[in-house]
Amino acid sequence: MKATVRQGLTLLLTLAMLAMSVSVQAERKLLDRVVAIVDDEVILQSELDARINTIIGRLSAQGTGLPPRQLLEQRVLEQLIQESLQLQLADQMGMRISDNELNETLASIARNNGMTLAEFEGQLAEEGVTYQQAREQIRNEMLTSRVQQRRVGNRVRITDREVQNYLQAQAANGSTDAEFRLAYIFIEVDDPGSEASVDQAREDAHALRQQIVDGRDFREVAVAESDASNALEGGDMGWRTESQLPSLVAPVVTSLEVGQPSEVLENNSGFHLVMVMDKRGGDQQLFVQQHRVRHILVRPSEAVTDAQAEQRIRDIYSELQDGADFADLARERSDDPVSGSDGGNLGWVSPGQMVPAFEEAMLQAQVGEYVGPFRSQFGWHILEVEERRQQDVTEENREAQARQAIYMRKFEQELQNWVREIRDEAFVEFKGQYAELNPEAEDADPS
Repeated sequence: MKATVRQGLTLLLTLAMLAMSVSVQAERKLLDRVVAIVDDEVILQSELDARINTIIGRLSAQGTGLPPRQLLEQRVLEQLIQESLQLQLADQMGMRISDNELNETLASIARNNGMTLAEFEGQLAEEGVTYQQAREQIRNEMLTSRVQQRRVGNRVRITDREVQNYLQAQAANGSTDAEFRLAYIFIEVDDPGSEASVDQAREDAHALRQQIVDGRDFREVAVAESDASNALEGGDMGWRTESQLPSLVAPVVTSLEVGQPSEVLENNSGFHLVMVMDKRGGDQQLFVQQHRVRHILVRPSEAVTDAQAEQRIRDIYSELQDGADFADLARERSDDPVSGSDGGNLGWVSPGQMVPAFEEAMLQAQVGEYVGPFRSQFGWHILEVEERRQQDVTEENREAQARQAIYMRKFEQELQNWVREIRDEAFVEFKGQYAELNPEAEDADPS
């Protein structure tokens, strides 16, 4: 009897625990649920809602109209899928963003916006974003940027002949140094091999242009209709000098009035619209301050943790303070093989040549002073500015701007191709109310 009672109690307790487990799971299911499976990761409803709220807040602040909620959800979900694929690639490639590097980036963002870190955190709170959410979003953006540079940057090749041809074309066109704030819409052709598909995309592009001419906000159209990667930013391309304009739009931008949409532009990838949102003059800077710099780098690796790398650079700094020779230490201990073999020498450095953390330390350094240790995306540094000068870099600037403009044009095209490739190769399954987006759902017999 006692055994029977114990068995009965055990059964009741087991059933009670199962009931509680089901209840908890049901509660969790109500609080959050999976909306998509992307290879080895999932996207949750809470992630989708948070991103939608952020985008709505930003667009509302810009005065940009919003597309229908269902369309916005689909576009944001697709953005999250593309991000997830790139973050998974970053993880597979062993990419990491340390807390120190992330803190430096956040501090730099705050400074660039004229705020202290505390003021920046307060501004985020007013926009409904916690500091922790902002940290993770920026960490993810840094990771995706590095994946793109690694995978897409390797596809881009620029020849000296291309640079010279670009400069000659600029000179022939009488290009100026004006800057343009551009917004952009891209309508992709679903099947470039199909004449009907090309015609449909062309018709859609012309219809959208007419809507804009009739008064619909360009940025609203970009959010709702553009296939470009910056669609959910209202198509904003930021400020660009004339030399940095993509080759497709460069011939038309200079003749556009502010707020006037271009005609529909066509190339092999699809159809394009561009609008000049703002314009400002820009006198070319003929002289820049250059710094003759040398540095020592200690780079974290699979065998060296970030903490160990930091301790090594601090030990080197102590040796410098005790009178050790900088060049000797660079040759013996620097993880930058090129500069290290030359005593750490980087030569004359112009503004914008170095990553932000390095440039900031360089600008703040006194001549002959050891600065560091500080962290950049490459590792831990100590630097010394040996000399400063004002240098006429007009010709070098022209060539550098031309090379950068060609690179950005090619990079943007290759980035679109690469994102499409990894999306096509990925396993993506939509769940719940989004299940109708699955290919098999579209192909299913409606009867």
